[in-house]
Amino acid sequence: MVDPQVAQEIEETLLADRLKYTRAQVEELAGMPPEKARRVWQTLGFPAPAEDEVAFTESDVRALVEIERLVADGLVDEDGMFQLIRAVGQTMGRLASWVVDVWLPSAAARMPEDVELSPETVSEVLGITEELRPRFEWLLLHGWRRQLAAAGLRVTAASGDASGDPAMGVARLAVGFADIVSFTSLSRRMEGPALAEFVERFESVTAETVADLGGRIVKTLGDEAFFVAPDPRAVAEIGLSLADRHTIDPDFPLVRVGLAYGEVVLRLGDVFGTPVNLAARLTAAAHRGTILIDSALATELSTIYDITPLRSRHLQGLGRTRPFRLRRP
Repeated sequence: MVDPQVAQEIEETLLADRLKYTRAQVEELAGMPPEKARRVWQTLGFPAPAEDEVAFTESDVRALVEIERLVADGLVDEDGMFQLIRAVGQTMGRLASWVVDVWLPSAAARMPEDVELSPETVSEVLGITEELRPRFEWLLLHGWRRQLAAAGLRVTAASGDASGDPAMGVARLAVGFADIVSFTSLSRRMEGPALAEFVERFESVTAETVADLGGRIVKTLGDEAFFVAPDPRAVAEIGLSLADRHTIDPDFPLVRVGLAYGEVVLRLGDVFGTPVNLAARLTAAAHRGTILIDSALATELSTIYDITPLRSRHLQGLGRTRPFRLRRP
Protein backbone atom coordinates (compact mmCIF):
# COMPACT_ATOMS: atom_id res chain seq x y z
CA MET A 1 0.00 0.00 0.00
CA VAL A 2 1.32 3.46 -0.92
CA ASP A 3 2.23 5.67 2.00
CA PRO A 4 -0.49 8.38 2.36
CA GLN A 5 2.10 11.16 2.27
CA VAL A 6 3.63 9.79 -0.94
CA ALA A 7 0.16 9.32 -2.45
CA GLN A 8 -0.72 12.95 -1.69
CA GLU A 9 2.58 14.15 -3.21
CA ILE A 10 1.95 12.17 -6.40
CA GLU A 11 -1.63 13.39 -6.66
CA GLU A 12 -0.75 17.05 -6.11
CA THR A 13 2.13 16.81 -8.60
CA LEU A 14 -0.14 15.49 -11.33
CA LEU A 15 -3.08 17.74 -10.48
CA ALA A 16 -0.76 20.78 -10.35
CA ASP A 17 -2.84 21.94 -7.40
CA ARG A 18 -3.01 21.45 -3.64
CA LEU A 19 -5.53 19.15 -2.00
CA LYS A 20 -7.31 21.37 0.53
CA TYR A 21 -11.08 20.77 0.44
CA THR A 22 -13.37 18.01 1.65
CA ARG A 23 -16.28 16.87 -0.49
CA ALA A 24 -18.69 18.78 1.74
CA GLN A 25 -16.64 21.98 1.36
CA VAL A 26 -16.43 21.63 -2.44
CA GLU A 27 -20.19 21.12 -2.69
CA GLU A 28 -20.84 24.17 -0.50
CA LEU A 29 -18.38 26.42 -2.39
CA ALA A 30 -19.82 25.35 -5.77
CA GLY A 31 -23.41 25.61 -4.59
CA MET A 32 -24.19 22.10 -5.81
CA PRO A 33 -26.46 19.69 -3.90
CA PRO A 34 -24.55 16.73 -2.39
CA GLU A 35 -26.54 14.14 -4.34
CA LYS A 36 -25.75 15.82 -7.64
CA ALA A 37 -22.05 16.32 -6.81
CA ARG A 38 -21.78 12.65 -5.83
CA ARG A 39 -23.31 11.69 -9.17
CA VAL A 40 -20.77 13.91 -10.98
CA TRP A 41 -17.81 12.14 -9.33
CA GLN A 42 -19.29 8.71 -10.00
CA THR A 43 -20.08 9.58 -13.62
CA LEU A 44 -16.48 10.70 -14.07
CA GLY A 45 -15.51 7.23 -12.86
CA PHE A 46 -14.40 8.02 -9.29
CA PRO A 47 -15.92 6.81 -6.02
CA ALA A 48 -17.16 9.73 -3.97
CA PRO A 49 -14.83 10.09 -0.95
CA ALA A 50 -16.11 10.53 2.58
CA GLU A 51 -17.43 14.01 3.33
CA ASP A 52 -14.58 14.79 5.74
CA GLU A 53 -11.71 13.50 3.54
CA VAL A 54 -9.44 16.23 2.13
CA ALA A 55 -9.37 15.13 -1.52
CA PHE A 56 -10.27 18.12 -3.69
CA THR A 57 -8.62 21.20 -5.17
CA GLU A 58 -9.61 24.69 -6.28
CA SER A 59 -10.02 23.31 -9.80
CA ASP A 60 -12.60 20.79 -8.58
CA VAL A 61 -14.67 23.67 -7.23
CA ARG A 62 -14.44 25.45 -10.59
CA ALA A 63 -15.42 22.27 -12.43
CA LEU A 64 -18.64 21.96 -10.45
CA VAL A 65 -19.36 25.68 -10.88
CA GLU A 66 -18.90 25.42 -14.66
CA ILE A 67 -21.18 22.38 -14.83
CA GLU A 68 -23.92 24.32 -13.03
CA ARG A 69 -23.42 27.36 -15.33
CA LEU A 70 -23.60 25.31 -18.53
CA VAL A 71 -26.97 23.94 -17.50
CA ALA A 72 -28.25 27.24 -16.07
CA ASP A 73 -27.33 29.11 -19.27
CA GLY A 74 -29.25 26.59 -21.36
CA LEU A 75 -26.19 25.51 -23.36
CA VAL A 76 -26.99 21.88 -22.51
CA ASP A 77 -29.72 20.23 -20.43
CA GLU A 78 -28.89 18.20 -17.33
CA ASP A 79 -29.17 14.81 -19.04
CA GLY A 80 -26.90 16.02 -21.83
CA MET A 81 -24.45 17.38 -19.27
CA PHE A 82 -24.12 14.00 -17.59
CA GLN A 83 -23.61 12.36 -20.97
CA LEU A 84 -20.73 14.74 -21.61
CA ILE A 85 -19.31 14.11 -18.13
CA ARG A 86 -19.40 10.36 -18.78
CA ALA A 87 -17.66 10.88 -22.12
CA VAL A 88 -14.94 12.95 -20.44
CA GLY A 89 -14.47 10.37 -17.68
CA GLN A 90 -14.21 7.37 -19.99
CA THR A 91 -12.12 9.08 -22.67
CA MET A 92 -9.72 10.80 -20.28
CA GLY A 93 -9.42 7.64 -18.18
CA ARG A 94 -8.19 5.66 -21.15
CA LEU A 95 -5.97 8.51 -22.33
CA ALA A 96 -4.40 8.87 -18.88
CA SER A 97 -3.65 5.14 -18.72
CA TRP A 98 -2.17 5.32 -22.21
CA VAL A 99 0.06 8.27 -21.32
CA VAL A 100 1.30 6.60 -18.13
CA ASP A 101 2.04 3.35 -20.01
CA VAL A 102 4.12 5.28 -22.54
CA TRP A 103 5.68 7.95 -20.35
CA LEU A 104 6.43 6.13 -17.08
CA PRO A 105 8.94 3.61 -18.53
CA SER A 106 10.66 6.45 -20.39
CA ALA A 107 10.84 8.57 -17.25
CA ALA A 108 12.04 5.62 -15.17
CA ALA A 109 14.84 4.99 -17.68
CA ARG A 110 16.18 8.47 -16.89
CA MET A 111 16.62 7.55 -13.22
CA PRO A 112 20.03 6.22 -11.99
CA GLU A 113 20.40 2.50 -12.72
CA ASP A 114 20.96 1.57 -9.06
CA VAL A 115 17.66 3.18 -7.96
CA GLU A 116 14.81 0.70 -7.68
CA LEU A 117 11.31 1.81 -8.59
CA SER A 118 9.37 2.12 -5.33
CA PRO A 119 6.47 4.23 -4.03
CA GLU A 120 9.01 6.81 -2.90
CA THR A 121 10.90 7.01 -6.21
CA VAL A 122 7.64 6.99 -8.17
CA SER A 123 7.04 10.53 -6.95
CA GLU A 124 10.45 11.52 -8.36
CA VAL A 125 9.64 9.86 -11.67
CA LEU A 126 6.29 11.59 -11.83
CA GLY A 127 7.99 14.86 -10.99
CA ILE A 128 9.67 14.60 -14.37
CA THR A 129 6.21 15.06 -15.87
CA GLU A 130 6.63 18.76 -15.15
CA GLU A 131 8.48 18.74 -18.47
CA LEU A 132 5.76 16.76 -20.23
CA ARG A 133 2.58 18.24 -18.85
CA PRO A 134 2.47 21.74 -20.42
CA ARG A 135 3.42 20.41 -23.85
CA PHE A 136 1.04 17.49 -23.69
CA GLU A 137 -1.82 19.65 -22.40
CA TRP A 138 -1.34 21.92 -25.42
CA LEU A 139 -1.29 18.88 -27.72
CA LEU A 140 -4.42 17.52 -26.02
CA LEU A 141 -6.33 20.77 -26.53
CA HIS A 142 -5.14 21.13 -30.12
CA GLY A 143 -6.03 17.50 -30.88
CA TRP A 144 -9.51 18.00 -29.42
CA ARG A 145 -10.06 21.12 -31.53
CA ARG A 146 -8.93 19.29 -34.67
CA GLN A 147 -11.23 16.36 -33.91
CA LEU A 148 -14.10 18.77 -33.19
CA ALA A 149 -13.55 20.49 -36.53
CA ALA A 150 -13.51 17.12 -38.31
CA ALA A 151 -16.72 16.08 -36.54
CA GLY A 152 -18.35 19.36 -37.55
CA LEU A 153 -17.39 18.78 -41.18
CA ARG A 154 -18.81 15.24 -41.07
CA VAL A 155 -22.13 16.53 -39.73
CA THR A 156 -22.23 19.30 -42.33
CA ALA A 157 -21.53 16.86 -45.15
CA ALA A 158 -24.14 14.43 -43.87
CA SER A 159 -26.76 17.18 -43.67
CA GLY A 160 -26.84 17.28 -47.47
CA ASP A 161 -27.58 13.55 -47.65
CA ALA A 162 -31.31 12.96 -47.90
CA SER A 163 -30.88 9.38 -46.68
CA GLY A 164 -29.91 10.45 -43.17
CA ASP A 165 -30.60 13.06 -40.51
CA PRO A 166 -27.43 13.90 -38.55
CA ALA A 167 -29.40 16.13 -36.18
CA MET A 168 -31.25 12.99 -35.05
CA GLY A 169 -28.06 10.94 -35.02
CA VAL A 170 -28.87 8.99 -38.19
CA ALA A 171 -26.58 8.69 -41.21
CA ARG A 172 -25.84 6.40 -44.13
CA LEU A 173 -22.35 4.97 -43.73
CA ALA A 174 -20.16 2.09 -44.83
CA VAL A 175 -18.89 0.21 -41.77
CA GLY A 176 -16.27 -2.46 -41.27
CA PHE A 177 -14.43 -4.69 -38.83
CA ALA A 178 -10.90 -6.06 -39.13
CA ASP A 179 -10.21 -9.02 -36.84
CA ILE A 180 -6.83 -10.66 -36.12
CA VAL A 181 -6.90 -14.31 -37.19
CA SER A 182 -6.25 -16.86 -34.39
CA PHE A 183 -5.54 -14.14 -31.83
CA THR A 184 -6.23 -16.38 -28.82
CA SER A 185 -3.66 -18.98 -29.84
CA LEU A 186 -1.17 -16.28 -30.83
CA SER A 187 -1.52 -14.53 -27.47
CA ARG A 188 -0.84 -17.79 -25.59
CA ARG A 189 2.52 -18.14 -27.34
CA MET A 190 3.68 -14.59 -26.60
CA GLU A 191 5.19 -13.05 -23.50
CA GLY A 192 3.56 -9.88 -22.18
CA PRO A 193 5.86 -7.31 -23.83
CA ALA A 194 5.78 -9.12 -27.18
CA LEU A 195 1.99 -9.35 -27.08
CA ALA A 196 1.70 -5.64 -26.22
CA GLU A 197 4.00 -4.76 -29.13
CA PHE A 198 2.01 -7.04 -31.46
CA VAL A 199 -1.32 -5.39 -30.55
CA GLU A 200 0.22 -1.91 -30.73
CA ARG A 201 1.49 -2.69 -34.24
CA PHE A 202 -1.99 -3.78 -35.31
CA GLU A 203 -3.73 -0.75 -33.79
CA SER A 204 -1.26 1.86 -35.05
CA VAL A 205 -1.06 0.57 -38.63
CA THR A 206 -4.83 0.13 -38.79
CA ALA A 207 -5.45 3.67 -37.50
CA GLU A 208 -3.02 5.14 -40.03
CA THR A 209 -4.53 3.14 -42.90
CA VAL A 210 -8.10 4.08 -42.00
CA ALA A 211 -7.26 7.79 -41.68
CA ASP A 212 -5.19 7.85 -44.88
CA LEU A 213 -8.03 6.32 -46.92
CA GLY A 214 -10.74 8.67 -45.65
CA GLY A 215 -12.29 6.67 -42.84
CA ARG A 216 -12.56 6.97 -39.08
CA ILE A 217 -11.72 4.50 -36.33
CA VAL A 218 -14.70 4.14 -34.02
CA LYS A 219 -12.89 1.90 -31.54
CA THR A 220 -10.37 -0.88 -31.16
CA LEU A 221 -10.84 -3.92 -28.96
CA GLY A 222 -7.34 -5.38 -28.82
CA ASP A 223 -7.68 -7.93 -31.61
CA GLU A 224 -10.35 -6.07 -33.58
CA ALA A 225 -10.84 -2.62 -35.10
CA PHE A 226 -14.18 -1.03 -35.99
CA PHE A 227 -14.11 1.70 -38.65
CA VAL A 228 -16.54 3.70 -40.78
CA ALA A 229 -16.48 5.90 -43.90
CA PRO A 230 -19.17 7.88 -45.74
CA ASP A 231 -17.91 6.60 -49.10
CA PRO A 232 -18.41 2.86 -49.83
CA ARG A 233 -15.28 2.81 -51.97
CA ALA A 234 -13.21 4.22 -49.11
CA VAL A 235 -14.29 1.46 -46.73
CA ALA A 236 -13.59 -1.13 -49.46
CA GLU A 237 -10.07 0.23 -49.92
CA ILE A 238 -9.51 0.15 -46.17
CA GLY A 239 -10.62 -3.48 -45.99
CA LEU A 240 -8.48 -4.50 -48.96
CA SER A 241 -5.41 -2.67 -47.65
CA LEU A 242 -5.67 -4.31 -44.22
CA ALA A 243 -6.30 -7.77 -45.67
CA ASP A 244 -3.31 -7.42 -48.03
CA ARG A 245 -0.95 -5.86 -45.48
CA HIS A 246 0.40 -9.13 -44.08
CA THR A 247 1.77 -10.18 -47.47
CA ILE A 248 4.02 -7.11 -47.68
CA ASP A 249 4.57 -6.58 -43.95
CA PRO A 250 4.94 -9.88 -42.01
CA ASP A 251 4.99 -7.97 -38.71
CA PHE A 252 1.38 -6.97 -39.34
CA PRO A 253 -1.05 -9.74 -38.33
CA LEU A 254 -3.18 -11.68 -40.78
CA VAL A 255 -6.75 -10.34 -40.58
CA ARG A 256 -10.23 -11.10 -41.84
CA VAL A 257 -12.63 -8.31 -42.71
CA GLY A 258 -16.40 -7.78 -42.83
CA LEU A 259 -18.02 -4.72 -44.46
CA ALA A 260 -21.60 -3.48 -44.79
CA TYR A 261 -23.47 -0.36 -45.90
CA GLY A 262 -26.66 1.30 -44.73
CA GLU A 263 -28.38 3.57 -42.25
CA VAL A 264 -26.79 3.67 -38.81
CA VAL A 265 -27.33 5.49 -35.52
CA LEU A 266 -24.57 7.79 -34.25
CA ARG A 267 -24.39 8.27 -30.50
CA LEU A 268 -21.61 9.67 -28.29
CA GLY A 269 -18.92 8.76 -30.78
CA ASP A 270 -20.19 5.20 -31.28
CA VAL A 271 -22.11 3.73 -34.20
CA PHE A 272 -25.04 1.29 -33.96
CA GLY A 273 -27.49 -0.41 -36.30
CA THR A 274 -28.10 -3.41 -38.51
CA PRO A 275 -25.15 -2.67 -40.85
CA VAL A 276 -22.82 -2.74 -37.84
CA ASN A 277 -24.20 -6.08 -36.65
CA LEU A 278 -24.03 -7.43 -40.18
CA ALA A 279 -20.40 -6.36 -40.67
CA ALA A 280 -19.46 -8.00 -37.35
CA ARG A 281 -21.16 -11.29 -38.32
CA LEU A 282 -19.53 -11.24 -41.77
CA THR A 283 -16.14 -10.76 -40.14
CA ALA A 284 -16.68 -13.82 -37.98
CA ALA A 285 -17.69 -15.82 -41.07
CA ALA A 286 -14.76 -14.69 -43.24
CA HIS A 287 -11.75 -16.89 -43.87
CA ARG A 288 -8.22 -15.71 -43.09
CA GLY A 289 -7.10 -12.87 -45.34
CA THR A 290 -10.52 -12.49 -47.00
CA ILE A 291 -13.20 -9.80 -47.08
CA LEU A 292 -16.93 -10.46 -46.95
CA ILE A 293 -19.44 -7.71 -47.74
CA ASP A 294 -23.24 -7.40 -47.70
CA SER A 295 -25.55 -7.01 -50.69
CA ALA A 296 -25.98 -3.24 -50.23
CA LEU A 297 -22.24 -2.66 -50.43
CA ALA A 298 -21.92 -5.14 -53.29
CA THR A 299 -24.41 -3.07 -55.29
CA GLU A 300 -22.43 0.11 -54.66
CA LEU A 301 -19.10 -1.48 -55.66
CA SER A 302 -20.15 -3.84 -58.45
CA THR A 303 -18.62 -1.81 -61.28
CA ILE A 304 -15.31 -1.18 -59.47
CA TYR A 305 -14.21 -4.41 -57.80
CA ASP A 306 -14.30 -8.17 -58.29
CA ILE A 307 -17.35 -9.24 -56.29
CA THR A 308 -18.36 -12.90 -56.01
CA PRO A 309 -21.70 -13.99 -54.52
CA LEU A 310 -21.36 -16.85 -52.03
CA ARG A 311 -23.80 -19.40 -50.68
CA SER A 312 -26.38 -18.01 -48.27
CA ARG A 313 -25.71 -18.82 -44.64
CA HIS A 314 -27.33 -18.26 -41.28
CA LEU A 315 -25.88 -15.30 -39.38
CA GLN A 316 -26.73 -15.06 -35.70
CA GLY A 317 -29.52 -12.56 -35.07
CA LEU A 318 -29.85 -11.77 -38.78
CA GLY A 319 -31.20 -14.98 -40.31
CA ARG A 320 -30.13 -16.32 -43.69
CA THR A 321 -27.92 -13.84 -45.50
CA ARG A 322 -26.02 -14.01 -48.78
CA PRO A 323 -22.47 -12.65 -48.36
CA PHE A 324 -20.23 -11.51 -51.18
CA ARG A 325 -16.48 -11.84 -51.42
CA LEU A 326 -14.63 -8.62 -52.27
CA ARG A 327 -11.35 -8.62 -54.20
CA ARG A 328 -9.41 -6.20 -56.31
CA PRO A 329 -10.21 -6.48 -60.05
